[in-house]
Amino acid sequence: MAHHLAEIGHNVSLWSKFESEVARIQKNYTHPFIDELSLNPSIRLTSELNGKILESEYIVIAIPSHFVRDLMKELSEMGLMNQTFVILSKGIENNSLLTMSEVVKDTGKVEDNKIVTLYGPSHAEEVALGMPTTLVSACIDELVAKNVQQLFSSPTLRIYSNTDIRGVELGGSLKNVFAIAAGICDGIGFGDNTKAALMTRGMFEMTRLGVAMGAKRETFQGLSGIGDVIVTCLSKHSRNRFVGEKIGQGQKLSQILDSMNMVAEGVKMAKSVHQLKMKYNIEMPISDAVYNILFEDEDPKQAVSNLMTRGLISEN
Repeated sequence: MAHHLAEIGHNVSLWSKFESEVARIQKNYTHPFIDELSLNPSIRLTSELNGKILESEYIVIAIPSHFVRDLMKELSEMGLMNQTFVILSKGIENNSLLTMSEVVKDTGKVEDNKIVTLYGPSHAEEVALGMPTTLVSACIDELVAKNVQQLFSSPTLRIYSNTDIRGVELGGSLKNVFAIAAGICDGIGFGDNTKAALMTRGMFEMTRLGVAMGAKRETFQGLSGIGDVIVTCLSKHSRNRFVGEKIGQGQKLSQILDSMNMVAEGVKMAKSVHQLKMKYNIEMPISDAVYNILFEDEDPKQAVSNLMTRGLISEN
């Protein structure tokens, strides 16, 4: 995203807490994981939270979701709360069950109209390489959502606006659990029929929980809902689908995560979804199956069998 923003003419500083990572990128401005991407040379790289970053009008948070609280604490101590925060990080915090916008508000004491989530079916690899992509900018303040819409849009990145930030965040986070399930089906060797059923019924679970939590039903029919489910369940780029595939092939979760360079948000998300379905007393059998496979050592084939032999019900 830093590369995209720099390409369309914005002044961008890119921060990482890891000095070695910053130093490696500075050598030739290539991305550490996307070999074919040469980063825009105007991007200022730093491992320090100071200088140009503190003067920025917008701060874009694109780190793994379980690090967002610590980052916001650090920024809060520096007095940085007048900027608009644009959140790309997807997830729901374990135990507190807060969405990322709620974590930013809770930790940084940021006003609701200064928090925007930018979610949708978008693999970073494709955004950076300029492949046509659509996202949704969500904020309770429609004008702020539209400001971010204008700021980030380009001929290759089309942004829509939405005021249902709760629904947008839930759709963009819950889909990671279903991506793990899709990967498990791939790893076992099941076909398109299985994955189509999984994605469709996963959308029912997502919508059911979202509505119970106060989101709008129609939000889940959009980009951060069905769009996110499609892209993350089907794509070769999906880290969550990759984790599920390896589990379906018989590997242990700890071994898979140790071998990965990047974070699969769906693993932690599966815990949060399990806690949420219990809190709201909602039936979510696919999410339950993923949780049991990841954390209760249930055999993946047995989990699928349990789903298929549940009591028969109406579709709606």
